[in-house]
Amino acid sequence: MESLDPEACYRALLTRDPRFDGRIFVGVTSTGIYCRPVCPARTAKFENCRFYASAAAAQEAGFRPCLRCRPETAPDLASWRGTSNTVSRGLALIADGALDGGEAGVEALAERLGVGGRQLRRLFRQHLGATPVAVAQTRRVLFAKQMIQETRMPMAEVALAAGFGSVRRFNETFHDLFRRPPSALRRRAWAGLPVDSVAAGGVTLRLRYRPPYDWPAMLAYLQARAIDGVEQVAGGAYRRSVAEGDEIGTVEVRHEPARDNLAVLVRFPSVRALPGILARVRRVFDVGADIETIGAHLSQDPFLAPLVARRPGLRAPGGWDGFELAVRAVLGQQVTVVAARQLAGRLVSICGAEVPEAARLNPALSRAFPSPQRVAAADLGALGMPASRRATLTALAEAAIADPHLFRPFGTVEEAIARLRRIRGIGDWTAQYIALRALREPDAFPASDIGLLRGAADGAGVRPTPADLLQRAEPWRPWRAYAAQHLWAADAVPVARAKHG
Repeated sequence: MESLDPEACYRALLTRDPRFDGRIFVGVTSTGIYCRPVCPARTAKFENCRFYASAAAAQEAGFRPCLRCRPETAPDLASWRGTSNTVSRGLALIADGALDGGEAGVEALAERLGVGGRQLRRLFRQHLGATPVAVAQTRRVLFAKQMIQETRMPMAEVALAAGFGSVRRFNETFHDLFRRPPSALRRRAWAGLPVDSVAAGGVTLRLRYRPPYDWPAMLAYLQARAIDGVEQVAGGAYRRSVAEGDEIGTVEVRHEPARDNLAVLVRFPSVRALPGILARVRRVFDVGADIETIGAHLSQDPFLAPLVARRPGLRAPGGWDGFELAVRAVLGQQVTVVAARQLAGRLVSICGAEVPEAARLNPALSRAFPSPQRVAAADLGALGMPASRRATLTALAEAAIADPHLFRPFGTVEEAIARLRRIRGIGDWTAQYIALRALREPDAFPASDIGLLRGAADGAGVRPTPADLLQRAEPWRPWRAYAAQHLWAADAVPVARAKHG
Protein backbone atom coordinates (compact mmCIF):
# COMPACT_ATOMS: atom_id res chain seq x y z
CA MET A 1 0.00 0.00 0.00
CA GLU A 2 1.14 3.54 -0.70
CA SER A 3 2.49 4.74 2.64
CA LEU A 4 0.78 7.45 4.63
CA ASP A 5 2.87 9.92 6.61
CA PRO A 6 1.92 9.10 10.24
CA GLU A 7 3.03 12.48 11.58
CA ALA A 8 1.03 14.43 8.97
CA CYS A 9 -1.98 12.20 9.58
CA TYR A 10 -1.69 12.72 13.32
CA ARG A 11 -1.60 16.51 12.88
CA ALA A 12 -4.83 16.23 10.89
CA LEU A 13 -6.27 14.12 13.70
CA LEU A 14 -5.23 16.64 16.39
CA THR A 15 -6.90 19.51 14.54
CA ARG A 16 -9.87 17.37 13.38
CA ASP A 17 -9.20 18.74 9.91
CA PRO A 18 -12.31 18.09 7.76
CA ARG A 19 -10.20 18.12 4.59
CA PHE A 20 -8.94 14.65 5.54
CA ASP A 21 -12.38 13.20 6.23
CA GLY A 22 -12.80 10.24 3.88
CA ARG A 23 -9.10 10.30 2.95
CA ILE A 24 -7.68 8.64 6.07
CA PHE A 25 -8.98 6.48 8.90
CA VAL A 26 -7.23 5.98 12.24
CA GLY A 27 -7.15 2.71 14.17
CA VAL A 28 -6.48 3.05 17.90
CA THR A 29 -4.62 0.03 19.29
CA SER A 30 -5.66 0.72 22.90
CA THR A 31 -9.36 0.45 22.07
CA GLY A 32 -9.46 -1.67 18.91
CA ILE A 33 -11.64 0.98 17.24
CA TYR A 34 -11.10 2.90 14.01
CA CYS A 35 -12.36 6.45 13.51
CA ARG A 36 -12.63 9.31 11.07
CA PRO A 37 -10.12 12.14 11.61
CA VAL A 38 -13.02 14.40 12.68
CA CYS A 39 -14.11 12.11 15.52
CA PRO A 40 -15.17 14.13 18.60
CA ALA A 41 -13.66 11.57 20.99
CA ARG A 42 -10.51 12.38 22.92
CA THR A 43 -7.48 12.08 20.62
CA ALA A 44 -5.41 8.98 21.27
CA LYS A 45 -1.67 9.06 21.84
CA PHE A 46 0.45 9.04 18.71
CA GLU A 47 2.03 5.69 19.55
CA ASN A 48 -1.43 4.10 19.71
CA CYS A 49 -2.55 5.33 16.28
CA ARG A 50 -2.39 3.43 13.01
CA PHE A 51 -3.44 5.21 9.81
CA TYR A 52 -5.21 3.65 6.84
CA ALA A 53 -6.23 4.79 3.37
CA SER A 54 -9.71 3.22 3.59
CA ALA A 55 -12.22 1.91 6.08
CA ALA A 56 -11.75 -1.54 4.56
CA ALA A 57 -8.03 -1.48 5.36
CA ALA A 58 -8.70 -0.51 8.98
CA GLN A 59 -11.36 -3.17 9.34
CA GLU A 60 -9.16 -5.83 7.70
CA ALA A 61 -6.44 -4.92 10.23
CA GLY A 62 -8.81 -5.96 13.02
CA PHE A 63 -10.32 -2.62 14.10
CA ARG A 64 -14.07 -2.14 14.51
CA PRO A 65 -16.01 1.00 13.45
CA CYS A 66 -16.46 3.82 15.95
CA LEU A 67 -20.03 4.33 17.14
CA ARG A 68 -19.51 8.07 17.69
CA CYS A 69 -18.03 9.35 14.43
CA ARG A 70 -19.64 6.56 12.35
CA PRO A 71 -17.15 5.81 9.54
CA GLU A 72 -20.04 4.79 7.29
CA THR A 73 -21.04 8.46 7.04
CA ALA A 74 -17.63 9.68 5.84
CA PRO A 75 -17.48 11.12 2.31
CA ASP A 76 -16.85 8.26 -0.11
CA LEU A 77 -13.63 9.49 -1.70
CA ALA A 78 -11.76 6.22 -2.05
CA SER A 79 -12.43 6.06 -5.78
CA TRP A 80 -10.45 9.26 -6.29
CA ARG A 81 -7.34 8.14 -4.47
CA GLY A 82 -4.21 7.97 -6.59
CA THR A 83 -4.41 7.81 -10.34
CA SER A 84 -5.82 4.31 -10.83
CA ASN A 85 -8.87 4.42 -13.07
CA THR A 86 -9.01 0.64 -12.69
CA VAL A 87 -9.59 0.97 -8.95
CA SER A 88 -12.17 3.70 -9.53
CA ARG A 89 -14.10 1.53 -11.99
CA GLY A 90 -13.74 -1.49 -9.73
CA LEU A 91 -15.24 0.38 -6.78
CA ALA A 92 -18.18 1.50 -8.91
CA LEU A 93 -18.86 -2.10 -9.94
CA ILE A 94 -18.51 -3.35 -6.35
CA ALA A 95 -21.08 -0.75 -5.30
CA ASP A 96 -23.38 -2.22 -7.96
CA GLY A 97 -22.99 -5.70 -6.41
CA ALA A 98 -20.23 -7.15 -8.63
CA LEU A 99 -18.75 -9.12 -5.70
CA ASP A 100 -21.94 -10.30 -4.06
CA GLY A 101 -20.78 -13.79 -5.02
CA GLY A 102 -17.66 -13.48 -2.83
CA GLU A 103 -14.03 -14.31 -3.72
CA ALA A 104 -15.01 -16.16 -6.90
CA GLY A 105 -16.30 -12.89 -8.34
CA VAL A 106 -12.89 -11.18 -8.28
CA GLU A 107 -11.70 -12.89 -11.46
CA ALA A 108 -14.90 -11.92 -13.29
CA LEU A 109 -14.56 -8.36 -11.99
CA ALA A 110 -10.94 -8.21 -13.15
CA GLU A 111 -11.93 -9.47 -16.61
CA ARG A 112 -14.55 -6.72 -16.91
CA LEU A 113 -11.86 -4.20 -15.98
CA GLY A 114 -9.40 -5.56 -18.53
CA VAL A 115 -6.79 -6.77 -16.01
CA GLY A 116 -5.85 -10.02 -14.33
CA GLY A 117 -7.17 -10.99 -10.91
CA ARG A 118 -3.71 -10.82 -9.35
CA GLN A 119 -3.12 -7.34 -10.75
CA LEU A 120 -6.53 -6.14 -9.51
CA ARG A 121 -5.75 -7.33 -5.99
CA ARG A 122 -2.37 -5.60 -6.15
CA LEU A 123 -3.93 -2.32 -7.30
CA PHE A 124 -6.51 -2.43 -4.51
CA ARG A 125 -3.78 -3.14 -1.97
CA GLN A 126 -1.69 -0.28 -3.36
CA HIS A 127 -4.42 2.35 -3.41
CA LEU A 128 -6.81 1.24 -0.65
CA GLY A 129 -4.78 -1.06 1.56
CA ALA A 130 -7.35 -3.86 1.23
CA THR A 131 -8.43 -6.57 -1.19
CA PRO A 132 -11.53 -6.20 -3.40
CA VAL A 133 -13.38 -8.75 -1.27
CA ALA A 134 -12.47 -6.91 1.95
CA VAL A 135 -13.72 -3.65 0.41
CA ALA A 136 -17.02 -5.32 -0.55
CA GLN A 137 -17.45 -6.86 2.91
CA THR A 138 -16.71 -3.56 4.66
CA ARG A 139 -19.19 -1.72 2.44
CA ARG A 140 -21.80 -4.34 3.30
CA VAL A 141 -21.28 -4.00 7.06
CA LEU A 142 -21.12 -0.20 7.06
CA PHE A 143 -24.21 0.07 4.85
CA ALA A 144 -26.11 -2.20 7.24
CA LYS A 145 -24.94 -0.10 10.19
CA GLN A 146 -26.13 3.07 8.46
CA MET A 147 -29.58 1.57 7.86
CA ILE A 148 -29.80 0.45 11.48
CA GLN A 149 -28.92 3.89 12.81
CA GLU A 150 -30.76 6.08 10.28
CA THR A 151 -33.97 4.13 9.64
CA ARG A 152 -36.59 2.03 11.39
CA MET A 153 -36.36 -0.78 8.87
CA PRO A 154 -36.94 -4.27 10.27
CA MET A 155 -33.65 -6.09 10.93
CA ALA A 156 -34.53 -8.79 8.41
CA GLU A 157 -34.91 -6.12 5.71
CA VAL A 158 -31.60 -4.53 6.74
CA ALA A 159 -29.84 -7.87 6.38
CA LEU A 160 -31.29 -8.48 2.92
CA ALA A 161 -30.64 -4.94 1.71
CA ALA A 162 -26.99 -5.09 2.81
CA GLY A 163 -26.42 -8.32 0.92
CA PHE A 164 -26.11 -10.80 3.78
CA GLY A 165 -27.06 -14.32 2.80
CA SER A 166 -29.15 -14.84 5.92
CA VAL A 167 -30.28 -13.05 9.07
CA ARG A 168 -28.19 -15.50 11.06
CA ARG A 169 -25.02 -14.50 9.18
CA PHE A 170 -25.98 -10.85 9.65
CA ASN A 171 -26.34 -11.30 13.43
CA GLU A 172 -23.08 -13.25 13.68
CA THR A 173 -21.12 -10.62 11.75
CA PHE A 174 -22.35 -7.77 13.94
CA HIS A 175 -21.76 -9.70 17.14
CA ASP A 176 -18.18 -10.52 16.08
CA LEU A 177 -17.43 -6.96 14.98
CA PHE A 178 -19.32 -4.84 17.51
CA ARG A 179 -19.63 -7.35 20.37
CA ARG A 180 -23.39 -6.76 20.49
CA PRO A 181 -26.46 -7.67 18.40
CA PRO A 182 -27.50 -5.36 15.54
CA SER A 183 -30.59 -4.16 17.43
CA ALA A 184 -28.37 -2.70 20.16
CA LEU A 185 -26.97 -0.20 17.66
CA ARG A 186 -30.35 1.36 16.95
CA ARG A 187 -30.76 4.85 18.34
CA ARG A 188 -32.63 4.87 21.62
CA ALA A 189 -34.68 7.92 20.64
CA TRP A 190 -36.19 5.87 17.81
CA ALA A 191 -36.99 2.79 19.83
CA GLY A 192 -40.63 3.70 20.30
CA LEU A 193 -41.29 4.72 16.68
CA PRO A 194 -43.16 2.37 14.32
CA VAL A 195 -41.03 0.14 12.11
CA ASP A 196 -40.90 1.34 8.48
CA SER A 197 -40.34 -0.75 5.37
CA VAL A 198 -38.93 0.24 2.02
CA ALA A 199 -42.11 -0.86 0.25
CA ALA A 200 -44.70 0.84 2.46
CA GLY A 201 -43.68 4.23 3.82
CA GLY A 202 -40.24 4.27 2.24
CA VAL A 203 -36.95 4.92 4.00
CA THR A 204 -34.58 7.90 4.03
CA LEU A 205 -30.81 7.52 3.96
CA ARG A 206 -28.17 10.22 3.72
CA LEU A 207 -25.20 10.36 1.36
CA ARG A 208 -22.28 12.48 2.49
CA TYR A 209 -20.19 14.55 0.07
CA ARG A 210 -17.10 16.70 0.32
CA PRO A 211 -18.00 20.39 -0.15
CA PRO A 212 -18.25 22.57 -2.10
CA TYR A 213 -21.31 21.35 -3.99
CA ASP A 214 -23.05 23.48 -6.63
CA TRP A 215 -26.56 22.19 -5.95
CA PRO A 216 -28.35 24.88 -8.04
CA ALA A 217 -26.30 23.88 -11.10
CA MET A 218 -27.07 20.18 -10.56
CA LEU A 219 -30.79 20.82 -10.09
CA ALA A 220 -30.92 23.12 -13.13
CA TYR A 221 -29.28 20.43 -15.28
CA LEU A 222 -31.84 17.83 -14.15
CA GLN A 223 -34.80 20.18 -14.46
CA ALA A 224 -33.93 21.13 -18.04
CA ARG A 225 -33.99 17.45 -19.01
CA ALA A 226 -36.77 16.12 -16.75
CA ILE A 227 -39.07 13.75 -18.69
CA ASP A 228 -42.78 14.24 -18.01
CA GLY A 229 -44.19 11.33 -16.04
CA VAL A 230 -40.74 9.98 -15.15
CA GLU A 231 -39.04 12.88 -13.39
CA GLN A 232 -39.96 16.01 -11.46
CA VAL A 233 -37.92 18.89 -10.07
CA ALA A 234 -39.98 20.97 -7.64
CA GLY A 235 -39.58 22.51 -4.21
CA GLY A 236 -35.79 22.16 -4.34
CA ALA A 237 -36.01 18.37 -4.75
CA TYR A 238 -35.52 15.85 -7.55
CA ARG A 239 -37.96 12.97 -7.86
CA ARG A 240 -38.19 10.14 -10.34
CA SER A 241 -39.63 6.70 -10.96
CA VAL A 242 -37.34 3.69 -10.59
CA ALA A 243 -37.60 0.37 -12.43
CA GLU A 244 -35.61 -2.74 -11.50
CA GLY A 245 -36.73 -5.72 -13.54
CA ASP A 246 -40.52 -5.96 -13.25
CA GLU A 247 -40.63 -3.92 -10.02
CA ILE A 248 -41.25 -0.17 -9.97
CA GLY A 249 -40.91 2.44 -7.24
CA THR A 250 -39.90 6.05 -6.74
CA VAL A 251 -37.06 8.07 -5.22
CA GLU A 252 -36.68 11.64 -3.96
CA VAL A 253 -33.37 13.49 -3.42
CA ARG A 254 -33.03 16.65 -1.35
CA HIS A 255 -30.02 18.75 -0.40
CA GLU A 256 -29.01 19.29 3.24
CA PRO A 257 -26.20 21.83 2.90
CA ALA A 258 -25.77 22.36 6.64
CA ARG A 259 -24.78 18.70 6.98
CA ASP A 260 -23.06 18.27 3.59
CA ASN A 261 -25.61 15.57 2.83
CA LEU A 262 -28.07 14.47 0.20
CA ALA A 263 -31.21 13.00 1.81
CA VAL A 264 -32.55 10.14 -0.31
CA LEU A 265 -36.11 8.87 0.22
CA VAL A 266 -36.75 5.51 -1.47
CA ARG A 267 -40.04 3.67 -1.84
CA PHE A 268 -39.60 0.35 -3.63
CA PRO A 269 -41.17 -3.14 -3.49
CA SER A 270 -37.90 -5.05 -3.02
CA VAL A 271 -35.48 -4.20 -0.23
CA ARG A 272 -32.69 -5.98 -2.12
CA ALA A 273 -32.75 -3.18 -4.71
CA LEU A 274 -31.85 -0.51 -2.15
CA PRO A 275 -28.03 -0.63 -2.57
CA GLY A 276 -28.35 -0.44 -6.36
CA ILE A 277 -30.75 2.50 -6.15
CA LEU A 278 -28.41 4.40 -3.83
CA ALA A 279 -25.49 3.63 -6.15
CA ARG A 280 -27.49 5.22 -8.97
CA VAL A 281 -28.15 8.31 -6.84
CA ARG A 282 -24.42 8.57 -6.12
CA ARG A 283 -23.75 8.33 -9.85
CA VAL A 284 -26.32 10.92 -10.93
CA PHE A 285 -25.34 13.44 -8.27
CA ASP A 286 -21.60 12.73 -8.43
CA VAL A 287 -21.41 12.35 -4.66
CA GLY A 288 -17.98 10.70 -4.54
CA ALA A 289 -16.01 13.32 -6.45
CA ASP A 290 -13.01 14.81 -4.67
CA ILE A 291 -13.91 18.16 -6.14
CA GLU A 292 -11.07 20.07 -4.46
CA THR A 293 -8.41 17.79 -5.94
CA ILE A 294 -10.03 17.97 -9.38
CA GLY A 295 -10.36 21.76 -9.20
CA ALA A 296 -6.73 22.19 -8.14
CA HIS A 297 -5.57 20.08 -11.08
CA LEU A 298 -7.69 21.91 -13.66
CA SER A 299 -6.75 25.31 -12.23
CA GLN A 300 -3.17 24.76 -13.39
CA ASP A 301 -4.47 25.73 -16.85
CA PRO A 302 -4.67 29.55 -17.11
CA PHE A 303 -7.82 29.32 -19.25
CA LEU A 304 -9.69 27.00 -16.88
CA ALA A 305 -8.52 28.61 -13.62
CA PRO A 306 -11.06 31.50 -13.62
CA LEU A 307 -13.85 29.12 -14.67
CA VAL A 308 -13.11 26.81 -11.74
CA ALA A 309 -12.89 29.76 -9.36
CA ARG A 310 -16.31 30.94 -10.58
CA ARG A 311 -17.96 27.51 -10.03
CA PRO A 312 -15.82 25.68 -7.43
CA GLY A 313 -18.47 23.07 -6.60
CA LEU A 314 -19.48 22.17 -10.15
CA ARG A 315 -20.05 18.42 -10.53
CA ALA A 316 -20.42 16.13 -13.53
CA PRO A 317 -24.04 14.88 -13.49
CA GLY A 318 -24.39 11.21 -14.30
CA GLY A 319 -27.09 9.14 -15.96
CA TRP A 320 -29.60 7.22 -13.86
CA ASP A 321 -29.39 4.23 -16.15
CA GLY A 322 -26.96 3.51 -18.98
CA PHE A 323 -29.59 2.50 -21.51
CA GLU A 324 -31.82 5.45 -20.61
CA LEU A 325 -28.91 7.88 -20.98
CA ALA A 326 -27.92 6.39 -24.33
CA VAL A 327 -31.50 6.73 -25.60
CA ARG A 328 -31.57 10.36 -24.44
CA ALA A 329 -28.32 11.00 -26.29
CA VAL A 330 -29.70 9.55 -29.53
CA LEU A 331 -32.96 11.50 -29.16
CA GLY A 332 -30.94 14.66 -28.61
CA GLN A 333 -28.82 14.40 -31.73
CA GLN A 334 -29.12 17.65 -33.73
CA VAL A 335 -32.09 19.03 -31.72
CA THR A 336 -32.53 21.30 -28.72
CA VAL A 337 -32.69 20.13 -25.11
CA VAL A 338 -36.41 20.97 -25.06
CA ALA A 339 -37.08 18.98 -28.24
CA ALA A 340 -35.07 16.01 -26.92
CA ARG A 341 -37.05 16.03 -23.68
CA GLN A 342 -40.34 16.09 -25.62
CA LEU A 343 -39.21 13.13 -27.73
CA ALA A 344 -38.26 11.22 -24.58
CA GLY A 345 -41.70 11.95 -23.11
CA ARG A 346 -43.30 10.64 -26.30
CA LEU A 347 -41.21 7.45 -26.09
CA VAL A 348 -42.25 6.93 -22.47
CA SER A 349 -45.92 7.33 -23.37
CA ILE A 350 -45.51 4.76 -26.16
CA CYS A 351 -43.80 1.98 -24.21
CA GLY A 352 -43.08 3.05 -20.62
CA ALA A 353 -44.62 0.95 -17.83
CA GLU A 354 -47.12 2.54 -15.42
CA VAL A 355 -46.04 3.25 -11.85
CA PRO A 356 -48.47 1.74 -9.30
CA GLU A 357 -50.23 4.50 -7.37
CA ALA A 358 -49.09 3.05 -4.03
CA ALA A 359 -45.45 3.45 -5.09
CA ARG A 360 -45.71 7.09 -6.19
CA LEU A 361 -44.04 9.65 -3.94
CA ASN A 362 -45.77 12.25 -6.09
CA PRO A 363 -48.76 11.97 -8.47
CA ALA A 364 -46.58 13.37 -11.30
CA LEU A 365 -44.45 10.21 -11.29
CA SER A 366 -46.81 8.07 -13.33
CA ARG A 367 -44.55 6.10 -15.69
CA ALA A 368 -41.15 4.41 -15.75
CA PHE A 369 -38.59 4.80 -18.48
CA PRO A 370 -38.93 1.81 -20.86
CA SER A 371 -36.55 -1.14 -20.71
CA PRO A 372 -34.50 -2.24 -23.74
CA GLN A 373 -37.01 -5.06 -24.27
CA ARG A 374 -39.93 -2.63 -24.44
CA VAL A 375 -38.12 -0.29 -26.84
CA ALA A 376 -37.03 -3.15 -29.10
CA ALA A 377 -40.61 -4.41 -29.34
CA ALA A 378 -42.29 -1.00 -29.78
CA ASP A 379 -43.49 0.68 -32.96
CA LEU A 380 -41.40 3.85 -32.92
CA GLY A 381 -43.08 5.43 -35.92
CA ALA A 382 -45.14 7.70 -33.68
CA LEU A 383 -41.97 9.44 -32.45
CA GLY A 384 -41.84 11.55 -35.61
CA MET A 385 -38.11 11.00 -36.03
CA PRO A 386 -36.07 10.16 -39.13
CA ALA A 387 -36.01 6.45 -39.90
CA SER A 388 -32.23 6.31 -39.40
CA ARG A 389 -32.48 7.52 -35.80
CA ARG A 390 -35.38 5.17 -35.07
CA ALA A 391 -33.17 2.37 -36.38
CA THR A 392 -30.41 3.51 -34.02
CA LEU A 393 -32.79 3.30 -31.05
CA THR A 394 -33.75 -0.23 -32.03
CA ALA A 395 -30.10 -1.22 -32.53
CA LEU A 396 -29.26 0.29 -29.12
CA ALA A 397 -32.02 -1.70 -27.44
CA GLU A 398 -30.94 -4.93 -29.13
CA ALA A 399 -27.30 -4.34 -28.12
CA ALA A 400 -28.34 -3.73 -24.50
CA ILE A 401 -30.37 -6.95 -24.48
CA ALA A 402 -27.46 -8.92 -25.95
CA ASP A 403 -24.92 -7.49 -23.49
CA PRO A 404 -26.28 -6.66 -19.99
CA HIS A 405 -22.91 -5.03 -19.15
CA LEU A 406 -22.89 -2.75 -22.19
CA PHE A 407 -23.30 0.44 -20.16
CA ARG A 408 -21.00 -0.45 -17.30
CA PRO A 409 -17.26 0.25 -16.97
CA PHE A 410 -15.23 -2.21 -19.01
CA GLY A 411 -11.55 -1.87 -19.82
CA THR A 412 -10.15 1.57 -20.65
CA VAL A 413 -12.17 4.59 -21.73
CA GLU A 414 -10.85 4.10 -25.27
CA GLU A 415 -12.06 0.49 -25.29
CA ALA A 416 -15.45 1.59 -23.96
CA ILE A 417 -15.77 4.19 -26.73
CA ALA A 418 -14.83 1.64 -29.40
CA ARG A 419 -17.38 -0.85 -28.03
CA LEU A 420 -20.18 1.73 -28.13
CA ARG A 421 -19.26 2.91 -31.62
CA ARG A 422 -19.85 -0.58 -32.97
CA ILE A 423 -23.59 0.02 -32.46
CA ARG A 424 -25.33 1.25 -35.59
CA GLY A 425 -25.78 5.03 -35.56
CA ILE A 426 -23.51 5.68 -32.55
CA GLY A 427 -20.74 8.12 -33.50
CA ASP A 428 -17.85 9.50 -31.50
CA TRP A 429 -19.80 12.34 -29.85
CA THR A 430 -22.61 10.06 -28.71
CA ALA A 431 -20.16 7.41 -27.46
CA GLN A 432 -18.11 10.01 -25.54
CA TYR A 433 -21.27 11.49 -24.04
CA ILE A 434 -22.50 8.05 -22.92
CA ALA A 435 -19.08 7.33 -21.41
CA LEU A 436 -19.14 10.64 -19.53
CA ARG A 437 -22.69 10.44 -18.17
CA ALA A 438 -23.47 6.72 -17.96
CA LEU A 439 -20.12 4.95 -17.57
CA ARG A 440 -18.92 7.82 -15.32
CA GLU A 441 -15.58 7.95 -17.09
CA PRO A 442 -13.88 11.02 -15.55
CA ASP A 443 -11.70 11.43 -18.63
CA ALA A 444 -14.42 11.19 -21.31
CA PHE A 445 -14.43 14.27 -23.51
CA PRO A 446 -16.78 14.85 -26.49
CA ALA A 447 -14.44 17.32 -28.20
CA SER A 448 -16.75 17.92 -31.19
CA ASP A 449 -19.57 19.20 -28.94
CA ILE A 450 -20.61 22.67 -30.08
CA GLY A 451 -21.14 23.82 -26.49
CA LEU A 452 -17.59 22.86 -25.56
CA LEU A 453 -16.18 24.60 -28.62
CA ARG A 454 -18.12 27.77 -27.79
CA GLY A 455 -17.05 27.59 -24.14
CA ALA A 456 -13.40 27.22 -25.19
CA ALA A 457 -13.44 30.24 -27.51
CA ASP A 458 -10.72 32.82 -26.94
CA GLY A 459 -11.23 36.48 -25.99
CA ALA A 460 -11.96 37.38 -29.60
CA GLY A 461 -14.66 34.71 -29.82
CA VAL A 462 -12.63 32.41 -32.06
CA ARG A 463 -13.51 28.77 -31.41
CA PRO A 464 -10.93 26.00 -31.57
CA THR A 465 -11.41 23.05 -33.89
CA PRO A 466 -12.21 19.69 -32.24
CA ALA A 467 -8.62 18.57 -32.96
CA ASP A 468 -7.22 21.73 -31.35
CA LEU A 469 -9.47 21.31 -28.32
CA LEU A 470 -8.36 17.70 -27.88
CA GLN A 471 -4.75 18.83 -27.91
CA ARG A 472 -5.45 21.58 -25.38
CA ALA A 473 -7.26 19.07 -23.16
CA GLU A 474 -4.29 16.71 -22.79
CA PRO A 475 -3.04 18.41 -19.58
CA TRP A 476 -6.56 18.16 -18.14
CA ARG A 477 -6.33 14.36 -17.93
CA PRO A 478 -7.55 12.35 -16.06
CA TRP A 479 -10.45 14.73 -15.36
CA ARG A 480 -11.41 16.07 -18.77
CA ALA A 481 -15.09 15.34 -18.01
CA TYR A 482 -14.96 18.01 -15.31
CA ALA A 483 -13.19 20.42 -17.61
CA ALA A 484 -16.09 19.83 -20.02
CA GLN A 485 -18.56 20.83 -17.29
CA HIS A 486 -16.76 24.14 -16.81
CA LEU A 487 -16.65 24.79 -20.56
CA TRP A 488 -20.37 24.05 -20.86
CA ALA A 489 -21.02 26.42 -17.95
CA ALA A 490 -18.94 29.08 -19.69
CA ASP A 491 -20.94 28.76 -22.91
CA ALA A 492 -22.93 31.99 -22.89
CA VAL A 493 -25.06 31.25 -25.98
CA PRO A 494 -28.67 31.76 -24.83
CA VAL A 495 -30.23 28.97 -26.85
CA ALA A 496 -28.84 25.71 -25.44
CA ARG A 497 -28.52 22.80 -27.82
CA ALA A 498 -29.00 19.15 -26.92
CA LYS A 499 -25.27 18.58 -27.16
CA HIS A 500 -24.70 21.28 -24.56
CA GLY A 501 -24.00 19.24 -21.45
